[in-house]
Amino acid sequence: MRLDSSLQYEETYTGKRALDILGACVGCAVYTPLLAVIAIAKLLEDGASPFFLQVRIGKGRKPFTAIKIRTMHEGRITPFGALLRRTGLDEAPQFVNVLKGEMSIVGPRPLTVYDIHRLGWNVRDVDWRFAVRPGITGMSQLLAGRGVRYSRRLDRLYAHSASLALDAGIIVSSLAVNSFGKARVRRWLSRQR
Repeated sequence: MRLDSSLQYEETYTGKRALDILGACVGCAVYTPLLAVIAIAKLLEDGASPFFLQVRIGKGRKPFTAIKIRTMHEGRITPFGALLRRTGLDEAPQFVNVLKGEMSIVGPRPLTVYDIHRLGWNVRDVDWRFAVRPGITGMSQLLAGRGVRYSRRLDRLYAHSASLALDAGIIVSSLAVNSFGKARVRRWLSRQR
């Protein structure tokens, strides 16, 4: 499933990887105490492992194992899992994926092989999506909810116009999601456009 090895992939702007490493170090420092509390709460909620590992497809269509907080038990979203999803805190362990170079803080959502086939994104005309590292957060993660076509447009826009200013705005918006929830932040962002 990898792209042709002759294709070259560059960072979207100078210094992005260095900023990812710095941001992931800060994220690990800030979120680790909170993740410890979340992990204990998940264990108390249903007794299962608090972490969820899943193979996703990254830059150059290279597979990697994404780390998340588990939000489901026996096929259903748990009450605490629903809260974690609303705030995006289930994604915080992915700072480890950023440090490993598998992800970026900002980029398109990392997809599974199943998602890529289901969406029809296993063709060459969407190679642009796999020319950048997937992100913990991104435009489609913040603004989507309107369907696959809208998400694809947001991912394409990001892949072709990423900048330090855009990443900073997405990160600030994502921190607001952690504090106020996705629904409230999406409503606010839709009024700003």
